[in-house]
Amino acid sequence: MSKFGALVMGPAGAGKTTFCNALIQHLRLNKRSCFYVNLDPAADDFSYEPDLDIKDLISLEDVMEEMGLGPNGGLIFCFEHLLQNLDFLTNALEPLSEEYLIIIDLPGQIELYTHIPVVPTLVKHLTRFGSLNVSLCAAYLLESTFVIDRAKFFAGTLSAMSAMIMLEIPHVNILSKMDLVKGSVPKRQLKRFLDPDTSLLDDDNAANPSRGSKVVDPADTESVMGGASFNKLNKAVAQLIDDFSMVSFLQLDVQDEDSVGGVLSYIDDAIQYHEAQEPREPNDEIADYGDDEMMG
Repeated sequence: MSKFGALVMGPAGAGKTTFCNALIQHLRLNKRSCFYVNLDPAADDFSYEPDLDIKDLISLEDVMEEMGLGPNGGLIFCFEHLLQNLDFLTNALEPLSEEYLIIIDLPGQIELYTHIPVVPTLVKHLTRFGSLNVSLCAAYLLESTFVIDRAKFFAGTLSAMSAMIMLEIPHVNILSKMDLVKGSVPKRQLKRFLDPDTSLLDDDNAANPSRGSKVVDPADTESVMGGASFNKLNKAVAQLIDDFSMVSFLQLDVQDEDSVGGVLSYIDDAIQYHEAQEPREPNDEIADYGDDEMMG
């Protein structure tokens, strides 16, 4: 039996859980089934209670207290424990039919999938290499306010590309919190960030000709971020992203139902969700309509 899922990921503060909430609400409004999995052992505030919560297996607070670890070390320990107890996921997901969209909310520590093979190992278990055979798509969120600082934007884009290479599954990259930049960044300029290339940095340097030309004291923390070495590093990062030509972004405003639906349609296409669904008979539509009338 086919299964379908979305792995919601990205740096801390990108709005991953907020996106999960908006996605669940949209699915329910459109009478689609979903199964919400929280894999953040530190999360405790949910608009929609998870159907499966890693804290029922292990919590970050307990690990930090008992093992004497910090937040990052504790988080890695939690995921290593999860990998040793994958039946926790398998037993919950195995009964789900192909009508469900499995939404998996990951923590914001990107080293879990860029530096150590914790999340890549988990993905292999969920997809074709494991027993569940979930058709999985990663939804990588990057906060849209990063476009104001182009060096930060390219660093975020590089982390998205790193995740794409490490996980080896379809990706939908998303600029989240679009409501925060609407009005402050012109639409024409904003569109250029959807398919990033080195010209964004060239324009930035042209607008600030003194940036990147001066040599600064490495010990001067206030000016080192605008020095020639930093500018050269940014150009190298941007060129690497341009050479791979893998990353493009969708825009997301979770307050806009059409925006959420648009992102969902890309996810559905990436996992081929609709191709696996059985055609609905006219009588099914009539029955649904009758149920709605009775509920109203």
